[in-house]
Amino acid sequence: MEEAESPEELLAKQHRKEKKDLQAKIQSMKNAVPKNDKKRRKQLTEDIAKLEAELNQKHEEELRQLSSNTVTAEVEEVVNGIESVGLDNEEQKDSKESRTSKAQKRRDKKAAMEREREARIAEAEVENLQGSRHQEGLRLRQKLAERQLQIREIQSDGHCMYRAIGDQLAGRGQAVGLSELRAQTADYMRGHADDFLPFLTNPNTGDMFTADEFEKYCSDVESTAAWGGQLELRALTEALKLPIEIVQADAPVITIGEEYKKPPVVLVYMRHAYGLGEHYNSVEPLAEVANEEEG
Repeated sequence: MEEAESPEELLAKQHRKEKKDLQAKIQSMKNAVPKNDKKRRKQLTEDIAKLEAELNQKHEEELRQLSSNTVTAEVEEVVNGIESVGLDNEEQKDSKESRTSKAQKRRDKKAAMEREREARIAEAEVENLQGSRHQEGLRLRQKLAERQLQIREIQSDGHCMYRAIGDQLAGRGQAVGLSELRAQTADYMRGHADDFLPFLTNPNTGDMFTADEFEKYCSDVESTAAWGGQLELRALTEALKLPIEIVQADAPVITIGEEYKKPPVVLVYMRHAYGLGEHYNSVEPLAEVANEEEG
C-alpha cells in the first residue's frame, strides 16, 4: 500500500505547481508584447516582478502557518516516542511479554530523533524566509525591477561602498581603482574640513574632533578598510562631480550631489545583507533587458 504524503510534501508539490503555472503565465505575457515596444516591455517587467513577489509572499505565509501547526505536534510526537522507548526498556526487565528486539528499539529511537531534527530544520527554514534579510532582498528586487535593474553583488570586506562605485564607473568606461577612490575621498575631506568636522565627534567625550583626530580619520579613510558612509559619499560625489543615488528597501531613494546634471551612480544599501549588517552593492541592467539589447 502506497504511503500517504505528509502535509509538507503536499504543500511543496502545490508550491511547485503554482511556480510552474506562474512561469507559464509569464512566458505567455512575454510572447504577447513585441520586443521593440519598450514602454510595454518596461511595464511587463514591473508586472512580472510584482507577480513573483506576491507568489513568494503567499508561499512564505503558507509555510509559516504549516510550521506553526505542525512543529509542536512533531516535537511532542518525538518526545512521546522517546519516552515510550524508555518505558519499553523498563517493561522488558519486568515482563517477558515484550518481543521487540533491542535492535528494533534502537531503530525506533533513531527514527524519532530524525523526525525531531527534520521538524527543527523546517522551523528554521520558515524563520529564514520570514527573516529581515530575505524580506529586504524581496523589496529591493521589486524596486529595482521597476527601473529595469538588478543587484550586482559586491564582496563584503570593508571596501564595499568604494568597490560598488568603482564598478559603476567601470560600466561607463572609467577605470578608477579602489585605492584611488579612497585617496580622492580623503583628499577632498582634508581640503574641506569645515564641511565635515561638525559631523565627527569623539565617541568617548562627545566633543568635535580635534585637528589630529580628523587627520587620523582621513588617514583611515585613505589607507584602511574603514567602512564608508554618508560623509564619504558626500566627499566622493564632490570629487567625482557626479550624483550618487542610494536605493534602500524601506526608504525613498537618496540622491547626493543633485547639482551635478549627469547620469547618477546607483548603489544599493542593505541593512541586513551579512552577519555584520550594513553593506553596499552595485546594480546592472536586468538580465532580460540586457539580452534584448544585445539581440
